[in-house]
Amino acid sequence: MIRVPRDLFNAALSVSGNSYAPYSNFHVAAAVRDERGRVFAGVNVENSSYGLTMCAERVAVFNAVTQGARGIREVLVLALDSDEPVPPCGACLQVLSEFGDDDTVVYMVSWKSGRIDVRRLGELLPSKFRLKGRSME
Repeated sequence: MIRVPRDLFNAALSVSGNSYAPYSNFHVAAAVRDERGRVFAGVNVENSSYGLTMCAERVAVFNAVTQGARGIREVLVLALDSDEPVPPCGACLQVLSEFGDDDTVVYMVSWKSGRIDVRRLGELLPSKFRLKGRSME
């Protein structure tokens, strides 16, 4: 049986009701653990101008960075309206790769079915973009 870290799950669940998704009705919450073990949460926030929508994973990462985090070690994505676990989108994977590394663990959880998938960031984004000379690894 696959298990997820309880503190990450509880952090995502505790903010899940704040998800703002009036257009897609696809509610997501996320939590990340930084290099110091601190946990930060976020929810998706949609906008009628879809390009301005922000995914829960990025909100959680940006919350962590706002508090001084510079490394992300674990991520939990809680999809509330999907029967299947949902991976981070491409933009979120790229942001996660800025602060994580190939071994960063990504837990994907479906609230509806209880299904869980666990992957490493390197599996989900094998060819990340990096500026020459810039590496967190």
